[in-house]
Amino acid sequence: MFKTTITPQDPMILQLVPILTQACEILREEYQLYCSGAAFDIVKKSDDSPVTQADFRVNKYLTQALADISELPLLSEEGHQDQRHEWSEFWLLDPLDGTKEFLHQRPEFTINLSLVRGSLTTFAILAVPAQQLIYFCPEHGMPLKYDIHHNVWFSYEAATDHQAVYVGLSQSSQQKLKYVEYLQSLAKFTSYSEFKAGSAYKFCMMLEDQVDIYPRFHPTAEWDTSAGQCMIERIGGGLIDLEGRPFIYNQRDTLLNGGFIAYKNHKMKMLALKALSDMQSKH
Repeated sequence: MFKTTITPQDPMILQLVPILTQACEILREEYQLYCSGAAFDIVKKSDDSPVTQADFRVNKYLTQALADISELPLLSEEGHQDQRHEWSEFWLLDPLDGTKEFLHQRPEFTINLSLVRGSLTTFAILAVPAQQLIYFCPEHGMPLKYDIHHNVWFSYEAATDHQAVYVGLSQSSQQKLKYVEYLQSLAKFTSYSEFKAGSAYKFCMMLEDQVDIYPRFHPTAEWDTSAGQCMIERIGGGLIDLEGRPFIYNQRDTLLNGGFIAYKNHKMKMLALKALSDMQSKH
């Protein structure tokens, strides 16, 4: 949960607020244009996933804006990735996470931006253009939330434990057998409610106490998880692979992630892993 606070004095955050505000406005414009039924460019990538003019427009804007304030290289979903192993510090960007949500006219898409040093994420941003909200994870301290429309800042504060368990799921997840099996296993240990949403928006909902456990068994890439992992680790949660190891970044030949379990706190970690172990014991 969040409580109102004063404007932070973190120089990096203050430098990035107008940049992310403008990026959100670009995506809001593109979303309204798409929903209006106007002509809109959509193409398929080599992996058959869609990419739109909105992805490219935000990517172009942020690529230039980041270059204006920083000499660090940028690794973007929509940019060149061939030199990344030479970088020890860089920006990691997904200019539109949740393109499928965007195309289904569900406003659960985000902009994911993070700063990776070595193999770890040290600073992160998740912006939710449709809600005019930007979540920041500074290099030190708890996450912050900025309400663009009202120009109000909030700081993260841990809520008291609630009895219900909320499981974050993608819109299409229950069509996939592994999610059905995982939920069946989880039901042995607790009652739960489902929170369905796309993209990294589920990480934002962890900060808002609307998601406790987020299992993922179908593919993501490093730009999908870096910012969210940084946020939830900072509040005492985490994101681990199916062998229990936290994700690290830019260390492998592929940028694709394997499956993971994200959790809000230690109690949820134990519960999530108990369900995972039960599911795996059946195979």
